Amino acid sequence: MMKSLKSLFGGDVRQFSMLGALLALVLFFQIMTNGKVLTPTNVVNLINGNSYVLILAIGMVMVIVIGHIDLSVGSVAAATGIIVALAIRDWGIPWWAGILLGLLVGAAIGAWQGWWVAYVGIPGFITTLAGYMLFRGVNQFIGKSNSVPVPEEFQTIGAGYLWEWGPNTGLNNSTLVLGILASVYVVWREVKLRKKAVRIGIQPVSTGTAAMRAGLLIVVIAYVTYLFGSGRVGTSFPVPGVLLVALVILYHVLTQRTVIGRHIYAVGGNRVAASLSGVSTKRTYFFVMMNMSILAAVAGMVFIGRSTASGPFDGINWELDAIAAVFIGGAAVSGGIGTVTGSIIGGLVMATLNNGLQLMGVGSDRTQIIKGLVLLAAVAFDVYNKQQGRPSIIGHLFRSRPVFPDSVDEGADTLPKVDPRTEAVAAVDPRSTTAAVHEQHPQTDAKDRR
Repeated sequence: MMKSLKSLFGGDVRQFSMLGALLALVLFFQIMTNGKVLTPTNVVNLINGNSYVLILAIGMVMVIVIGHIDLSVGSVAAATGIIVALAIRDWGIPWWAGILLGLLVGAAIGAWQGWWVAYVGIPGFITTLAGYMLFRGVNQFIGKSNSVPVPEEFQTIGAGYLWEWGPNTGLNNSTLVLGILASVYVVWREVKLRKKAVRIGIQPVSTGTAAMRAGLLIVVIAYVTYLFGSGRVGTSFPVPGVLLVALVILYHVLTQRTVIGRHIYAVGGNRVAASLSGVSTKRTYFFVMMNMSILAAVAGMVFIGRSTASGPFDGINWELDAIAAVFIGGAAVSGGIGTVTGSIIGGLVMATLNNGLQLMGVGSDRTQIIKGLVLLAAVAFDVYNKQQGRPSIIGHLFRSRPVFPDSVDEGADTLPKVDPRTEAVAAVDPRSTTAAVHEQHPQTDAKDRR
């Protein structure tokens, strides 16, 4: 039985503890609220009300992986929101140009903060603490502590839904198509894994196990499709959810399948070894900090789209929610460990906790106490397992699994190799806590060597 479970889930079943915790929370609140959690209206509100925090968590995990932290994301989001809202209202620019302006503002702020971190050498904590105060002041100075409305077209990115078209199927057809595409991807992925196993000479998992794994995922996708597609007339899968899914896919590929992703994990795992391997730590720091501010700008625009206006209190404590999501999702305080998928799971845990307690009528004071205890318990549990010499349960939640003689997964082709210059085992897998070696070994920055 245990061998079958390991084959089905890939390695140690305990690695999915946070995903199990999320499922347990959903079931617990579903029972305690007499079925109010898993309803179309509530799940739509859950995504719409927390999408901006989840977007911030995508960027924050990269910042934490390289060993820094960004305290300015809420202020950057608020400053971007007020600039965009004023530009659309007073300058007469179209709403889509406002979105482009917001991205440019986020990139400019990120370049400013990235320069101080990467090329001046000021720690990210201090740089972004200054940015926290600076851009909060910018928001209040420009907006004069007033709310500035945004047009209806702009509100779509924060509170819109996929459109309805075609024949009456009982579900929103756009949502139904998304569910079908997701199911097709699951089947395609299983076929791809089996072909990879044959290509590299490893015996794949049995056909029954692969079919069961794909079947379980398709059942979950079908249920989620039903929830989002069967709500009241005019609702469906929300536009912020589409944006969030697109960003998760994009940044999962970026961090796990690209050179810059390898560099991020290499710098976070061992800065000196990464530099000796040809990684430019300065460029990596600069890119990650700038990227974080761009995502903060996106989160700010999504929020003002949902709230229909930019206000002086936007962005307050957003950075704390994003940081909590990342650490609950398995990131290490010391850097080098953390995934986009794990951070999304951590963010959903916090969102479900908030939502369930609100449905139960628990006050905001007790909600904050419970959230704080959950964060502390999650990190303490992870630290305890590391101290006992056991694999970190949440730290390794979605990392590539080792290659077993009787199974294969996407991490099957990441074999360790020795870097003779550091005398350390450095994995080609960018998710390793040790330095990842760049295959081409580009010229090392002279300053980094010193």
